[in-house]
Amino acid sequence: MVVALQGCKVKISYKMTGAVTAGVKTISVAYFQNRASLVQPGLSQNLTDALIDICKSQTNLSIVSTGADVSFEGDITDYRTQPLTVDANSEQAAMNRFTITVKVRFKNNVNQDLSYEQSFSRYQDYNGTSNLSDVESGLSEEIIKMLVDDIFNKAFVNW
Repeated sequence: MVVALQGCKVKISYKMTGAVTAGVKTISVAYFQNRASLVQPGLSQNLTDALIDICKSQTNLSIVSTGADVSFEGDITDYRTQPLTVDANSEQAAMNRFTITVKVRFKNNVNQDLSYEQSFSRYQDYNGTSNLSDVESGLSEEIIKMLVDDIFNKAFVNW
């Protein structure tokens, strides 16, 4: 059996396509304004910083304030919680859904075909017995990470 397994050599290779466009050397990330009906202090800064951080860690692009080869700008358009299911006995929410939506404008000055304008929305569900104020910080952090991954992948990985 060992001899049979030794004969099975499989070569696996991975190729990442659509990463950063050739010729792109600089990037700018504008501050994401919070235009949601419910404004949470710090959310705009946290989202903007998280997008800058992923660009620094996943690319070798230089961060500039103006005149970049590629740029991100956008707005937080929705920040809400809503009941998901109701407990029949107490008529209170058994589960709630916390949602953040961001509208992003990505401009690629090197290859205009890769530019986009799109809304991204992510959510986390939480127990209806919890107050939003008790879980909000942790949920926001998780949602921001998911949103930033989506935004980055759309811009640079073409998923």
